[in-house]
Amino acid sequence: MDDPLKQAKAKAAATYDAAADHFDAARLLDRARTKAINYGLTNIEFRLADMTALGYPDSRFDAVVSVFSIFFVPDMEGLVRELWRMVRPGGKLAVTTWGPRIFEPAYSRWLAAIKQERPDLHSAFNPWDRITDVAAVKRLLLDSGVTSVEVTAEDGFQPLRSAEDWWIIALGSGLRWTIDQMGPKVAARVRADNIHWLGENKVGSVETNAIYAIGHKPL
Repeated sequence: MDDPLKQAKAKAAATYDAAADHFDAARLLDRARTKAINYGLTNIEFRLADMTALGYPDSRFDAVVSVFSIFFVPDMEGLVRELWRMVRPGGKLAVTTWGPRIFEPAYSRWLAAIKQERPDLHSAFNPWDRITDVAAVKRLLLDSGVTSVEVTAEDGFQPLRSAEDWWIIALGSGLRWTIDQMGPKVAARVRADNIHWLGENKVGSVETNAIYAIGHKPL
């Protein structure tokens, strides 16, 4: 598979399909539909589609929201332009992405363990690293033609009831692809290393910093 976009799509799909059992809102479409029924929501529809080529007409929606997804596509500007064209005049485009130091301090230990066990899978770069500060996110939207952009950063923390919670987070996140690639024996060693280190250092939470951007389309 030589096409970088196809590679990114395949990796993202495999990652989050495997991680779905660890989400509150998934097994993706089926679980979302079940939840909608349980909550009595009748004016909602769920579709599986390619976010880079949705096929909707220009100015179709009052609001378009992209949640922790924009960074999976190599051409982020192209994707933002695609989402922006579907926003009607007076509507909004909302984009969320991870902020700096995501999952720290556990994430640094994760990387160290991966480098030790499977250096071929180790990477100090992840897709979201391209837009982990307010200036980068604002520049992305403006370069993509989005107007009246507001960007805010929000620090967050996910408490850990125990060190084992970190592995649950990893299984339900974008790290799942790496876990599946390393195989069960190596994954067990990485898990043991991480959990031991977190417990020894009395780590009680991981950072979940996020950045929120909203573009307002003029009338």
